[in-house]
Amino acid sequence: MGRVDRPKGLLKSSKVSSKVIPFIQDSDYYFQKSSYYHQKNKLSKALLFLKKAIELEPENALHHYNLACLLSKTNRLKEANRIFKHIVLNLDPSLTECYFLMAINYGMMEDLPKAKRYLLQYLQLSPEGQMADEAQELLFAMDEGDEEAVVFNPDLTMQENEALEEALSTLSESQFRELFGSDKGFRQALQRALYQGSDSLKERIIRLYGRLHHDEAYACLKNYVINPWVKERLRQVALLELKNMAPLGRCRIFAGGVIKEIDLSSYPLLAPVWREEWQIVLECTYNNMRNNPHYGEEFFADVEAIWLDYINHAYPHVPRIVKPQAWSAGLEYCLARFHFLDVTQKELSRSYGVSAASVGQKYKLINQALHIEQKAYRNMLTFLAHQERERD
Repeated sequence: MGRVDRPKGLLKSSKVSSKVIPFIQDSDYYFQKSSYYHQKNKLSKALLFLKKAIELEPENALHHYNLACLLSKTNRLKEANRIFKHIVLNLDPSLTECYFLMAINYGMMEDLPKAKRYLLQYLQLSPEGQMADEAQELLFAMDEGDEEAVVFNPDLTMQENEALEEALSTLSESQFRELFGSDKGFRQALQRALYQGSDSLKERIIRLYGRLHHDEAYACLKNYVINPWVKERLRQVALLELKNMAPLGRCRIFAGGVIKEIDLSSYPLLAPVWREEWQIVLECTYNNMRNNPHYGEEFFADVEAIWLDYINHAYPHVPRIVKPQAWSAGLEYCLARFHFLDVTQKELSRSYGVSAASVGQKYKLINQALHIEQKAYRNMLTFLAHQERERD
């Protein structure tokens, strides 16, 4: 009988069914699904499948370990540390890496005494462990010279922060250089502010260190980029200054969860050499934003990220900056569009003293490079979808 003469339905027989292998969704299946979505950077699905794997195999320490690592990646640090602690206390004490990762998470939560305690505990239990060198480097960075007192001091008060910012803004470069070289108390105040001040003050100090070309300032920046608890955007600014100070130098940085040595001449930074005119645009934007009480600290971080991202995309063909105020107005309008703020080009043109047309032109250039509006709407849709899930 030919193929066309065969019935279209499936022929059922005991022989056929006896060869069917049942599909079992065990913990390994869910773990593999989690790994797949993790590689695709779909972290919510990766978490879902990993939790299913743990439900089926609650005593599997590696499943718990991977869950804690994934929670750390999604910034759920307290939850991650609870799981790391559960692993070493109740499931598998030999997974001493949990102590190192707890230390990193506590550092990210700005609880540096606990971070130091767990680094020491990790080294005590695993002096030859895979992360032992990193743990020793971190402890060294925390204890460098007199820096332990600096690191564990509370944040600068608002008055201290403002006083230091005002003092730095009134010093000429030569005055700053002279004071840095002669006054140990001034150097200690800068070092404390580098870790405990506002982000704008930290960045100002990093820039000033870069202009000094002083051995101690260079050493301070090298210690800064190795610290896992500084913000990544500030680490990038410090790396730019290090590269300007010693283009062919080498340094150790914290990246991807580990400390590694890099060659500054070939390391990809946000912009190869930072120009004074780019900084002027950023400072002008900051100054105007400070007059608006609705801008919190996170907005200053975002506007800097947008500007650095634009420079990186446009380099080396960055348009010539003739009037910084026009670029600053266009940059702030990008920030407003990204966050759906009720700010118009006309309002910005008045506050910056430029034409509305020039604001629109600069915004258009930045938006063409970065697709600000597309990213804003995508973020808004993600936020709304999250809100909908929360309601359900």
